[in-house]
Amino acid sequence: MRITKVTIRKMKMRMKETFSTSFGTMQDKHFLLLEVYDELGNSGWGESVAFDAPWYTEETVETSLHMLSDFLIPLLLGKEISHPDQVGNLFSPIRGNNMAKASIEGAIWDLYAKRKGISLAEALGGQRERIEVGISIGIQKDLAGLIDKVQRYLEEGYKRIKVKIKPGADVDVLRGLRSAFPDVPLMADANSAYSLGDIDLLKQLDDFGLLMIEQPLAHDDIVDHAVLQKQLKTPICLDESIHSVEDVRKAVELGSTKVINVKIGRVGGLSEAKRIHDYCMEKGVPVWCGGMLEAGIGRAHNIALTSLPNFTLPGDTAGSSHYWKKDIIEPEVIVTDGYITVPTASGIGFTPNLRTIEEFMTDIWHFRED
Repeated sequence: MRITKVTIRKMKMRMKETFSTSFGTMQDKHFLLLEVYDELGNSGWGESVAFDAPWYTEETVETSLHMLSDFLIPLLLGKEISHPDQVGNLFSPIRGNNMAKASIEGAIWDLYAKRKGISLAEALGGQRERIEVGISIGIQKDLAGLIDKVQRYLEEGYKRIKVKIKPGADVDVLRGLRSAFPDVPLMADANSAYSLGDIDLLKQLDDFGLLMIEQPLAHDDIVDHAVLQKQLKTPICLDESIHSVEDVRKAVELGSTKVINVKIGRVGGLSEAKRIHDYCMEKGVPVWCGGMLEAGIGRAHNIALTSLPNFTLPGDTAGSSHYWKKDIIEPEVIVTDGYITVPTASGIGFTPNLRTIEEFMTDIWHFRED
């Protein structure tokens, strides 16, 4: 297929509730939608997961727009592509900027699957007809409110509860949750809020039977996590530290992690995410799919990825209604008894709702081959 045109839409959607972590609070989600066209007029869709501010990675909505407009899209226009795995080679002269790369690579994966007449899940090698779903809960004002939320999500069927923690909102919060829900699969996400100086505090988390603690130490660290893992019974899951299958290899060999959170945007796209999945499956390391507060397009890509066989732990891909009053796809993502059905229609398996997209769109740019 030859890439003839790319459209970028800048979006603004308001979440139902604010979402708080150790590094900030947000409610309005600004992001980019990518639509990539081939010579036959077919199109595929991708979604950038970069935030407004560089507090998760160094990327932002504006830096992604710059990289896409001035570097990545010019490298693609007019190019003949036989498989999405080739996109990474085209982008290899550009360092970093994984979220920008992933947004357009995801659109090409969708386009590729549509041209083949198969689902994105099938194109990736997915095997599951449905995926288990967990829920991620931001830092709450009080424990009682958190317990109420957890109870509600358990009643909705979610299979795993993840809570955000930070210094001053950690041990007591988890003790209270575990007391209220003795048998619930529970994990804590620290978003790099601690250091090795907090080992004694972090060792207290072993008392709560957690599935894992996610990214307790620095966002760019692998070495100190190996030191910490030796002191903890609780498995450490790495998130922000992992940008490639090479990062995973080093972390596994050092003993820095026992679980990997795979985020498509963070690792540069579906092709690299699949390579990470394959390596971890070979090494017996379980993986799960993390969330970045995606709208429907990004959520659809996560569902397809999670259909691969080594995604053995429930991910963060909650239903559309958890975050949005109205999503930008039809049908919206629905969770039933803690499961999402993997679509079998071609491509991402959901139809972008152009009317809703236009409602939330704040700007648009078109790029065409010469």
